Amino acid sequence: MKFMKLGSKPDAFQTDGSDARYVLSDLPSDIVIDVNGARFYLHKFPLLSKSSLLQRLIIEASQNGTDEIVIQDIPGGVKTFEICAKFCYGMVVTLNAYNVVAARCAAEYLGMTEDVEKSNLIFKMEVFLNSGIFRSWKDSIIALQTTDALLPWSEELKLVGRCIDSIATKATVNPSNVMWSYTYNRKSASSDEIVEARKSSQAVPKDWWVEDLCELDVDLYRRVMVAVKSRGRIPSDVVGEALKAYAARWLPECCDTLVDDVYSESYRHLLETIVWLLPSDKGSSGISCRFFLKLLKATVLIGAGELLKEELMDRIVLQLHKASVHDLLIPSKPPAQTIYDIQLVQTLITRYMRHAGVAEDGIFLNNLDQVMFETNVDNESLVALCKLVDRYLAEIASDPNLSVSSFVDLATSMPESARTAHDGLYTAIDVFLKLHPGLPKTEKRKICSLMDVKKLSKGACIHAAQNDRLPLRVVVQVLFFEQLRAAGAASAAAPGGANGSMARCMARLAEEEEDDDWKDGRAPQEPPTPGALKKQLGSLKLAAADHGAGDDGRRLVARSSSVANQSSRLSLSSRSRRIFDKLWVGGARLPGEGPAGGKGSSDTSGSSQSPRSSAKPPESKSSSSSSRNRRYSVS
Repeated sequence: MKFMKLGSKPDAFQTDGSDARYVLSDLPSDIVIDVNGARFYLHKFPLLSKSSLLQRLIIEASQNGTDEIVIQDIPGGVKTFEICAKFCYGMVVTLNAYNVVAARCAAEYLGMTEDVEKSNLIFKMEVFLNSGIFRSWKDSIIALQTTDALLPWSEELKLVGRCIDSIATKATVNPSNVMWSYTYNRKSASSDEIVEARKSSQAVPKDWWVEDLCELDVDLYRRVMVAVKSRGRIPSDVVGEALKAYAARWLPECCDTLVDDVYSESYRHLLETIVWLLPSDKGSSGISCRFFLKLLKATVLIGAGELLKEELMDRIVLQLHKASVHDLLIPSKPPAQTIYDIQLVQTLITRYMRHAGVAEDGIFLNNLDQVMFETNVDNESLVALCKLVDRYLAEIASDPNLSVSSFVDLATSMPESARTAHDGLYTAIDVFLKLHPGLPKTEKRKICSLMDVKKLSKGACIHAAQNDRLPLRVVVQVLFFEQLRAAGAASAAAPGGANGSMARCMARLAEEEEDDDWKDGRAPQEPPTPGALKKQLGSLKLAAADHGAGDDGRRLVARSSSVANQSSRLSLSSRSRRIFDKLWVGGARLPGEGPAGGKGSSDTSGSSQSPRSSAKPPESKSSSSSSRNRRYSVS
C-alpha cells in the first residue's frame, strides 16, 4: 500500500476524554472549534495561514466577541479535521488509501488551496493521488470504497470517476503486462477457457481482476463493470466469471435468508444489477446455465418482478439441456401446493421445444420430419434434455401433492423421438406409484401408458415383472415382450399357433379386466377382431426383433427396489407365476409352444422363465350354457 508523510514536527495532539483535544504548547489556546461535538482547543495563527474558511469563521467569531466556532458538516468528521489541523501545525501526518479521499474532501471544505498558501494541503494530496493511489490496483479499489460515505463531495471533486477510470484501465490491460498483486482463489471454479489460457501463458489468468472487485458496493460495482465493458477488451466469458463471483460473494444460498423482509430489497437491487450487466449476447457460452438458474431461483423467491424473470428464462432456454436436476429444484411460493415450482420448469421446457423447432405435442416444426430430426445437430441436446426431464420427474414424484395431470404433462412435454430409452421414465413412474398408493386404477393406467415396455432395458424389465405396484396389463406386456425378445426367430417361425395362443392370453386378461370395468362403473371394451389381434402380434414381433438388435439398456433402475437376481433366467415372482398359471389354464400357450399338454419340437417359449404345467385344458362349455358372453380385448 502506498503512503505519504506530511510535516516534520512530532505529533503534539492530546486527548482529554472522548470530546476534548488540545495541543501541547507553551502558549495557551485562543480558539475553540466544535466539530460534531468534539472540541478542539487550538491556536489561531497556524489555522489562519492555511484555511480560507477558518479565516472567515475566526474573524466572524472575533466580531461577535466569542472565541468559539462550530463546524457541523465537514466531510469525514472529526478524524479528517484533525488531519487538516495537524497539517496546519506542521506535525507529521500519514496519508494512505484509507484516508486520502476523506482528507481531500475536508481540505476542499476548509479551503486549503494554493490561493491561501503555496504547496497547501490540496496540492500535496493531488500529487499523492496521481503518483501513488491511482497507479496502484488495490489502492484504487480501497480509495473507491471510501468515496461512498463522502458523497456528494467525492462525486463533485471527480474522485469517484478517477478511481473507476484507474480500475477499469488496469482491468483491461493485457494480462502479460500485469505486474501488481491481486487476489485469485477460484482455480477450481474457473471455466475451461480460462484454465487453458492460464496454462498457455503460464502467468496471469484473464480474469485476474474479478475477485478484488467483489468487495465493492453494488452501485460502485455496476459503474466499474460498465467502464470495463465499455472499453471492449474483455470477452463475454470473463464478464460472466466476474458476475458469477460477485453473486457468489453477496447472494446467499439459503432460501430463508433470501425471503427475509429485512434484506429482500437489497437482494432485489443486487439481482437487477447482475442481470443488467449480463452480456448482450444471450447465447454466450461463457455463462453457465447453472448460474442463470441460480439467479432465477433467487428472483422467484424474492419476487423481483416479471421482467427480470423473463430475461433470465430467455437465457436459460438456450442451454437448458446442460442443467442438472438440482438446478431445477426451485421451491414454489404460495398459493402453490407442491414443494417445487413445477409450472416454471414446464414453461422452460415448452420454450426450449419452441426454440428447437418442436411443437408441444412432439410434432416437428419448420417442415422437419423424423428423419431430419435424427440427423439434426440438436438431436443430442434434445436427448440430454429428455434424460434430465426423466430424472427431474423421479425427484419430484415423491411430492405427495403432485397431481397425476402435472406428472403426465411434464412427461409428455418431450417428443417421443428424444426418449430413446424408458428406464428413467419407469423409475419416475415407480416412485410416483410407491408414494401415491391410493391412486385409482384409471389414473395408474394413465401414468403407466406413458411407458413403452419395448424401450426398457433387460434389468428394468426384470424389475417391472416383479413390481406389484404396476397394473396387471403392464406386467403382462413386459412378460410377453421379454418372451418375444428371448424367443427371437423361433417365435416368428410359427405364426398360426402364435396367433391362437395370443388370442387366448388376451381373452383371459380381458375377463379379469372386465370385472374391474364393471366394478368401476365403466362399460367393458368391445372384443377385437381376429385381424386386429394378428396385426398386433405382428407388430410386437417386429418391435421385439428390432429392439433385440439394438437394445442399449444396460442400466438398472436406480431409484427402484433391488432386483432379486440379475440373470434373465431366474424364476419369476409369485405374482408373475400366478399370471402365467391363469394364462395356461384355458390352453393358452406362448408363441412357439406345441399342442396342449405337450411340447413341440422347440421349447415352449425359448426361455426358462416360462411356467411348465402339465394341466390339461378343461372342456370348453357351449355358448348356450355359458352364464356370460366372453369378450376379447387387446391391451
